[in-house]
Amino acid sequence: MSEAVRMRSWKRIVQGWLGVALLVLAGSAMAAPQVEFARTALSAGDVAVVINERDPYSREVGEYYAARRGVPARQVLRVSFEPGEVMPVAEFERVRAELEALVPDSVQGYALAWTRPWRVGCMAVTSAFTFGFDRQWCSAQLCAPTHPSPLFDDAAVRPYERHGVRPAMLLAGESVTAAKAMIERGIAVEGAHPQGRAYLVSTPDAARNVRAQWFDATVAALQQRIGIEVVSGRGIGERADALFYFTGLPAVAELDTLRLPAGALADHLTSFGGVLEGGTQMSALRWLAAGASASYGTAVEPCAHPQKFPVPALVIAHYLTGATALEAYWRSVAWPGEGVFVGDPLARPFAPQVRAEGAQAVRVVVNVPADAALRLGAAASPVGPFRPLGRAVPLKPGRNSVLLQGLRAPYYRAVVMPARGA
Repeated sequence: MSEAVRMRSWKRIVQGWLGVALLVLAGSAMAAPQVEFARTALSAGDVAVVINERDPYSREVGEYYAARRGVPARQVLRVSFEPGEVMPVAEFERVRAELEALVPDSVQGYALAWTRPWRVGCMAVTSAFTFGFDRQWCSAQLCAPTHPSPLFDDAAVRPYERHGVRPAMLLAGESVTAAKAMIERGIAVEGAHPQGRAYLVSTPDAARNVRAQWFDATVAALQQRIGIEVVSGRGIGERADALFYFTGLPAVAELDTLRLPAGALADHLTSFGGVLEGGTQMSALRWLAAGASASYGTAVEPCAHPQKFPVPALVIAHYLTGATALEAYWRSVAWPGEGVFVGDPLARPFAPQVRAEGAQAVRVVVNVPADAALRLGAAASPVGPFRPLGRAVPLKPGRNSVLLQGLRAPYYRAVVMPARGA
């Protein structure tokens, strides 16, 4: 090849690479800035999916969940035990020891991919895997109090690092198909900030209506953040806007006429809602079948201690602020030793939403509990350093939709701060 030919070939190569580089630079210049929020909730990288190799439901649902949620392969953990309603304590101790040897230290919570078992001796299975089996989490005698949870109304984003426990939730369902549908609903509504209401149903069942004592205070505390209504009777029936539904009955007859929106949380205070199959009272799984993303029920006789059930105000408040279903429900139960948490642990419909609206603008949707301010830091790289911007955007309690314009840096980090003087 002559020198002239070599030079022409080299010139074409250089021109080609310059063209690609210019296209990349042009695309970067036209792309909307990226805005990410400071970490405020668990994500797929924080959760381990636990699969029981002897349970076909567990294998299929666990693998499906890990794939759809993007759980890292090293956090899909496999154990082996005979599925049944109640796991013997000795068997549990073996399984949990194996699990603790497998789980990476970075994992903060468990998605237990099964419906059976829902109990370990006198404890509910989710509490047993969270705390380990210990009779302090059980009633020493019928109707006795149990040990308080360190997670109650605690906003720690990394519970294992702070408290040494990994809260657990069952990826339970009435069937594999039902469980997959629940998973898809949670994914579809991620960060969507769905419109809806909270219903607090005060029933004529005196023994199971003990949470009604808090209903008026709940309305007063949350009415700026979500439409909230106290209903007297046995249910609400035929409504499609119940993002939250809390009641006290052994069974909710109107559930067959109700379709809960994706991302909903709902439960009924009764003795055995955590007996997930074949019980004498309505199973918590019925809420999931009706469209909810998570629910709760006790599997051991709790009596009417409201501390053994979710506090509606706390469930709603933490969920609206952007917590996952796992975090919102666990933070709402003071004495959780006898209760089962079921659903999609990572359901998070109120995660902060960021949507591009042009080359230098984004719209942010965020729900805050009180007057606050949205502060931004700008950087030339996604790893920072982020330079604080002088301006702050005021936020009011509840849902805020804010258009941020004139964003000339490629990367921003957003932090919600309490309003000055709050």
